Amino acid sequence: MLRILLDFGLLGLVTSSIFTLLALAGLVRFRRQRLAAAGPDFGPPVSLLKPLHGAEPNLEAYLESFFLQDYPEFEILFCARSTVDPGLEIARRVAARYPQIPTRFLSTGEETYINAKVSSMERMAGVARHDIFIVSDSDVRVTPHYLREVVAPFASDSVGAVTCLYRGVADGSLWSKLEGAGMSVEMTAGVLTANLLEGMKFALGPTMAVRRRCVQRMGGFGVLGPYCSDDFLLGAKVAQQGETVVLSTHVIDHIILNLSLAASVQHQARWMKSTRFSRPWGHLGTALTFSVPFGGMACLAAVAMHRPLAGLALLAFSVAQRMTLALLIGIFGVDEHHPLRATLLYPLRDLIGFGCWVASYVGGTILWRGTRYRLSSGGLMHALDAPEAEASEKPLPV
Repeated sequence: MLRILLDFGLLGLVTSSIFTLLALAGLVRFRRQRLAAAGPDFGPPVSLLKPLHGAEPNLEAYLESFFLQDYPEFEILFCARSTVDPGLEIARRVAARYPQIPTRFLSTGEETYINAKVSSMERMAGVARHDIFIVSDSDVRVTPHYLREVVAPFASDSVGAVTCLYRGVADGSLWSKLEGAGMSVEMTAGVLTANLLEGMKFALGPTMAVRRRCVQRMGGFGVLGPYCSDDFLLGAKVAQQGETVVLSTHVIDHIILNLSLAASVQHQARWMKSTRFSRPWGHLGTALTFSVPFGGMACLAAVAMHRPLAGLALLAFSVAQRMTLALLIGIFGVDEHHPLRATLLYPLRDLIGFGCWVASYVGGTILWRGTRYRLSSGGLMHALDAPEAEASEKPLPV
């Protein structure tokens, strides 16, 4: 039994090492693209679509960063479920300081898709004036060059969508910093590897830029309404049209709002379960990308087999592997604000991430903005208290 445990730990160390090498190869490619990226004289008018839900901490400052863009022509559309949503009120206050920027405030009403964000996206797209939509979450912060760099790939007519890497920004609790390290390193490593091996076949929620024609071809944003992973599906549907999905060289700040252990675990559980149902085989294979759990497994087996030095060496190797990945991706990939902190925390985050992966196979329910949902094939969501008609949506081909 100990031998099986040791072999399994060694297998995990081998597969995680291969993943690390692939992620670093993807990082080298991304870095070269980033260094070679020039700001082309290309600036078509764009429509910024900002779904809102409530008054999140520091929302005013994050929204203001979108009004400070160094870009020739853009409009900003905000949408929430209610016209008196506190987030919408904050957006109005910010917009009043920038009257030169065309801004609209919309609401969907109570009749929304089960994924209310999609309802806002559909509502805004219906009145947007321009043919490039840039959808971004409310908990992101951008620099003045954001629009110019995200839009740049659209200079090629073959590009249908663009998305961005993001770094987790957390200055609060230990739990938020661990979640931030996961965003900056774990998420980035997975995206860079996928981009290296098969190109981008998905988008990332914090920034989804897409041409109007692509949205129209897939039947409008509304086709994403019954699903949890609207970002993954949007990118997949654009790629299925034969259009190119590009990973921008721009990196944005994703603010960690979950300060407590319970909130952080809840958020990560929702993300992991969503991935499990949206990409079941890819999610299953994710287990082999972790390192520290397998290093710990091999260490325990070796110690029990009276080979403590070998066990400690295997554990040390797993930790060093994760720290190296975190340091290189943090510095050269996402310009991590606190690279040393992320490097030191990432081995623990690797262990927690594996625990979240295991937990993702326990049940099929998630908690999202105070409502419990059941997930089914393809990431289809069913509100547990929803009418039967709403819960019986048929999954779409992905």
